[in-house]
Amino acid sequence: MLNKIDKYIIKVFLTTFLATIGLFSIIIIVFDLGEKLDDFMGNKVPVKAILLDYYINFIPSIMNMFSPIFIFISVIFFTSRLAQRSEIIAILASGVSYIRLLRPYIITAFILAFFSFLLTAWIIPISDKKRVDFENNYTRNNYNYKESIHRQIKPGVFMSLGWFSQYDSTGTNLTIEKYDSKEKLVSKLYARRLSYNKALHKWNLRDVFIRDYNKDGSHQFKQVYELDTSLQFNPSDFFRRPEDFQSYGLFELNKIIDSERERGSETVHLFLTEKYKRIAGPLSTIILALIGVFVSSKKSRGGIGVNLGIGIVISFSFLFVVQLFNSYAAAGIMPAYISVFIPILIYGFIGLLLYQRVQK
Repeated sequence: MLNKIDKYIIKVFLTTFLATIGLFSIIIIVFDLGEKLDDFMGNKVPVKAILLDYYINFIPSIMNMFSPIFIFISVIFFTSRLAQRSEIIAILASGVSYIRLLRPYIITAFILAFFSFLLTAWIIPISDKKRVDFENNYTRNNYNYKESIHRQIKPGVFMSLGWFSQYDSTGTNLTIEKYDSKEKLVSKLYARRLSYNKALHKWNLRDVFIRDYNKDGSHQFKQVYELDTSLQFNPSDFFRRPEDFQSYGLFELNKIIDSERERGSETVHLFLTEKYKRIAGPLSTIILALIGVFVSSKKSRGGIGVNLGIGIVISFSFLFVVQLFNSYAAAGIMPAYISVFIPILIYGFIGLLLYQRVQK
């Protein structure tokens, strides 16, 4: 059961956080508008599209990206005020244990963490697709074709394309080489032209030349005018941007990871990092909220400013550590499922040390 003190802390926690993140989002939007205003005016973007297609879909991403830090700062701000007014001392003196005092903080942090997970897993991918479409139509210098494409479509099988157009899903000069476990060339396929059937998810190859190599050094040659086949790559793979990863839903992200693993692609580390970040983010919300309580629940001679200063130092150090280990995960230096969660373990341990030293 929640008592009046619990409801009061939950109410102040939520209102302080929403006010802080709301004001920060407005500031970010103003700066972003100032930066992109020339592009909007130059491309004659309708005001309705700017507001409804871009900024409405941009806000959830901003709020979720910075929510752990602003949850942390919000907790420090209003808990410091409670401590300075001796309300924390009065609560503890009335017989309430420190663990019991943490209950409304933990409940609120879990609620915010749950909504953060919903945002990253399903809501943001939907809204972000609309934002990406807006940028593709108005602000990005989009090229609907690519040249000199090279991919590993599965272990031992390599593909190269001379040119490919996203507009009509056609390309030229396709080469597919297959190697055995000893890295010896087994077969080579060359097609002058190719096109992708989106309905059937199949490729149509024209002017095809196939050469199979035998172990004794001989080879067989075959020429085919037209060939329909299912190659293990999709045209959208050629135009995928790292900055658009958050536009993939959780289930969609898992499918891409399975596909990239099957191909033996190095980009699988980027997708794995994105996946585990969506789990680590809500967990960091809970850890930072508790650290905020431990830092600010003691009455300080310097007032709220000292606690806020400590909080800002901790928040910036947290961002640095997260970014450092995320870069390790994205580069494949460390497994993503370990690297992404190391900052949580580090600051969880810091939180435990702070709890042991806090005045109870």
